[in-house]
Amino acid sequence: MTTHALADTAVLTGRSLRHILRSPDTIVTTAVMPIAMMLLFVFVFGGAIDTGGTAYVDYLLPGILLVTVASGIAYTAYRLFLDMKGGIVDRFRSLPIAASSVLWGHVLTSLIANAASLALVVGVALLLGFRSGASVTAWLGVAGILMLFTLALTWIAVIAGLAAKTIDGASAFSYPLIFLPFVSSAFVPTDTMPGPVRWFAENQPVTSIVDTIRALLAQQPVGGRIWIALAWCLAILVVALTIAVTLFRRTAR
Repeated sequence: MTTHALADTAVLTGRSLRHILRSPDTIVTTAVMPIAMMLLFVFVFGGAIDTGGTAYVDYLLPGILLVTVASGIAYTAYRLFLDMKGGIVDRFRSLPIAASSVLWGHVLTSLIANAASLALVVGVALLLGFRSGASVTAWLGVAGILMLFTLALTWIAVIAGLAAKTIDGASAFSYPLIFLPFVSSAFVPTDTMPGPVRWFAENQPVTSIVDTIRALLAQQPVGGRIWIALAWCLAILVVALTIAVTLFRRTAR
């Protein structure tokens, strides 16, 4: 981005953030469902799941964090859809601003809002007994992976916001993304699953990301899992970004 584009993006990001500050329940609402899910699994199902001696809340948290992101990005699609249908995007295009800043303003807002929701979920996990002796470097690695995952999924949300025909359709895309961690190593070890389900669980992106975060927090070697996790995040990001930019350019015609 040029200096001009960065300045425009900063202004539009500030606009989107002010909308959230006027409605802080957005962040709370985003975190409520993952927190409720965490409470359910820890206190109802946790005792029946063998995690090899690891406290279930420690085992569960990485998957809950991904669910938090998947539920949070729906608001990006929702807000972008309202901007598109309300005509504000057309007004921005008539101004001498960088076109890319219109999308990046929503994307950066998503990163900030989801970071706040993730911090809230981690805080509740600590109250439930989550503990980690991970180093600062390991925590930075976890934060980096989560932000990259959020960035990749946010661009999927941008596609939904640009392509949706109704306000319900703009946010409904997130449901499969929320469901995906359930068919992974997020909640139960994959070796308890039947053959075809286990194969899918072990070869989809969520499992490698969850396993990497879990290993970092548990001070265990991550091995090649981190490269698989990063490859998945970058691949999703590149494909989603390309499609989103193409759709945005078409809407300008």
